[in-house]
Amino acid sequence: MSPANSPLAEVAGLLACPECGAGMESRDRTLRCGSGHSFDIAKQGYVSLLTGASTKMTGDTAAMLDARATFQLGGHFAPIADAVAAAVAADDSSGPVLDDDAVLEVGAGTGYYLAAALDAIPARGIALDVAKPAARRCARAHPRVASVLADAWRGLPVRDGALRRVLSVFAPRNPSEVARTLTTDGRFVVASPTPRHLAELIGPLGMVTVDPDKERRLTEAMSGHFAPVDRTLVEYSMKLSRTDIRDVVAMGPSAHHGTPHVDALPDTVEVTASVQISTYRPHP
Repeated sequence: MSPANSPLAEVAGLLACPECGAGMESRDRTLRCGSGHSFDIAKQGYVSLLTGASTKMTGDTAAMLDARATFQLGGHFAPIADAVAAAVAADDSSGPVLDDDAVLEVGAGTGYYLAAALDAIPARGIALDVAKPAARRCARAHPRVASVLADAWRGLPVRDGALRRVLSVFAPRNPSEVARTLTTDGRFVVASPTPRHLAELIGPLGMVTVDPDKERRLTEAMSGHFAPVDRTLVEYSMKLSRTDIRDVVAMGPSAHHGTPHVDALPDTVEVTASVQISTYRPHP
């Protein structure tokens, strides 16, 4: 694919320079703003819009992303991906999805959920993550995904009101920044685990638990910028092998807390997947 037809070139007009906030355009293998700031597109296909001091955010490691990609490839979270894609595709007030629409995923990881959303609608995708291994993966996650390395907590490198859809799955989010980037009829889709998610593994393996107050805190964080539109619970049972469970442990925050004794578990364990998918629209 030539630089002029690359996913980053196609979304450059939606992006904002992280140095000065000016609009961006694609030239050869760079993104540039009108003030002269320039950002090279890496040979792996992503662009780094991280500037200034080193970010304090800890992104996923390459090993964590490898484990997550393997688990996702097994189809265990396919019902979640399908429900996320349906929520992104739903549009009750804005008319049909247009070819120039774009979906931004904040904390995109492997790009699995964004790719599912793009398979459901003819939009372009922007995968944003703070981890370089994630940026590399996302650049090849889907033909219409543009991969951006950036820290959402420093501000999203996206123009005001440039997007109609933003997605966050199992990832930290910055509600005020998301609201700034959305059109007035835009949608913010958030998928977060409930306390029942993977509950059968948490006790035996000492995994990091889901805060039972998570849903209330999410509602409070969103209330200043968004109004709820829809909410769907996706809950089902998975039969996981020990290999699957090793991937589950290795792909999330529990990977930072040592290696549990997976071999002590039965050959197959029935495990609950439980995720709340919430859709919000910005306050006027």
